Amino acid sequence: MSARLAAVVSQLEVRPSDHVLEIGCGHGVAASLICEILSGGTLTAVDRSAKMVEAATRRNRAHVVSGRAEFLVADLEDLRLGDRRFTLVFAVRVGLFHREPSQARAYVEPWLAPDARVLSFFDTPG
Repeated sequence: MSARLAAVVSQLEVRPSDHVLEIGCGHGVAASLICEILSGGTLTAVDRSAKMVEAATRRNRAHVVSGRAEFLVADLEDLRLGDRRFTLVFAVRVGLFHREPSQARAYVEPWLAPDARVLSFFDTPG
């Protein structure tokens, strides 16, 4: 388990009823930690890499089967989520959120519930 991702998830202060959107889910490690907290909420995780989404789905199969989690292959710029609303949106090591935070926020704005939290974490690989 990644200590770095565990620290990130603790900073998110996920509530059991949150509807979470994770941008750049990678292998699904953070998703696993979040889904353990959710009781009435859900997690939607996206990554541009089909291989990462496959790995995240495998890691979180029980959460997918229960309907608590879903993993989608998409670029943020092309993501279509209809009328869904999220109470928490986060990204870890997603360059756009670091380089152009206002542009990244504009992409997720249509899916934000009132009082939604949008958080990003970017550090150097290490």
